[in-house]
Amino acid sequence: MSAVLKTSSLCKKIGRRQIIQDLSIEANAGEVFGFLGPNGAGKTTTIKMIVGLYKITSGSIEICGHSVSGDFEKAIANVGAIIEEPRMYGYMTGMENLKYYAGMYKGISQKRISDMVEQFGMQERIDTKVKTYSLGMRQRLGLIQAMLHEPKLLILDEPTNGLDPKGIHELREFLKYAAHQLGVCVFVSSHLLSEMQMLCDRVGIIDQGRLIKVMGISEINGLAVNGSEVIINVDRPDTAAQILSEGGWQGVGIGAGFISVSADREQVPQIISMLTGSGILVYGVSQDNSNSLESLYMQLTGGSKIE
Repeated sequence: MSAVLKTSSLCKKIGRRQIIQDLSIEANAGEVFGFLGPNGAGKTTTIKMIVGLYKITSGSIEICGHSVSGDFEKAIANVGAIIEEPRMYGYMTGMENLKYYAGMYKGISQKRISDMVEQFGMQERIDTKVKTYSLGMRQRLGLIQAMLHEPKLLILDEPTNGLDPKGIHELREFLKYAAHQLGVCVFVSSHLLSEMQMLCDRVGIIDQGRLIKVMGISEINGLAVNGSEVIINVDRPDTAAQILSEGGWQGVGIGAGFISVSADREQVPQIISMLTGSGILVYGVSQDNSNSLESLYMQLTGGSKIE
C-alpha cells in the first residue's frame, strides 16, 4: 500500500505549550486508520494541521506526495473532511448545499450527487432545509459533501456523533467500502473504542502529543496475554475445578455453570482435553477482554479518558 498521508517529525506549539511533539505517522490507500488519544492528547490539533486550519510549527505533512506547507492547493485537493461538526447553510436545503459545494470543483455531475444521496438514504429529506435536520442527518449530509469530489484522503473527526445504532452500522460499512473497494485512505478519530475495533485496519494512539503505538487491528484481535482469565462453561463446575487444581493450574475459580482459570490462549486446548478426558462436558470457552482495543488503550495511556 502507498502512503496517502504522511507526517514527519510534526510539532505544534501554542505559546510556550508544546501540543504535538515529533509525530510521525503514515496512513495508506485502501485502509481505515484510527487516531485515538485521551482528552488533550492532540488529535484535533493534528487534524487541523493536516487540513491547513493550524500552521505547522515544525516538521512536515504530505498528502499524496504534496506538501501541505509548500503546495497546499494540490495537497488539499485530495482531501475530504468533516472536522468536529459539519458546516452547512441552514436556510438552504440539503440538495442546495451539495450543489453549492459541488460548484467549487470541476466535473461533479448531478448523477454523482444523486447517487451519493441515495447511498446514504437521504432521498426523503434532501429537499428540506438543513436547519430542520437532526445532528445525525447533518453528519450524513456532511459525509456526502466530503466524498463528492472523490478524495483520496477522507478525514473524519468523531463521525458517529448523533447517529443511532443503525446509522453507525451504515457509516461503518460505507467507510470500509470506501477504503477497501474504492482505495480511499480513511483517517478517523472516535471515542467509541469498540466501534473503532470493528471499523479500522490500523490504529495510532497518541498521548500528551506523542505517538505511543501504531498497531494493526488483526494484531490486537490475535493478542494472547499470559495469565489472562479463561472462562469455561461446564456441566459440573466443582468437579472440573478440582481436576484443574490437582493438575497444577493456577487461579481456578468456580461460578454458576462455569469455572475460570488463569491461562493464555495456547493452553486452552490442553485444559479442554484434561476436562473432557475426565468426563466433564464442555459447552463453551471465552477469554477476558485483554485482546480488545479498549484493553490495549487503557494499558498504553494509563486509563486516561478518551476524547
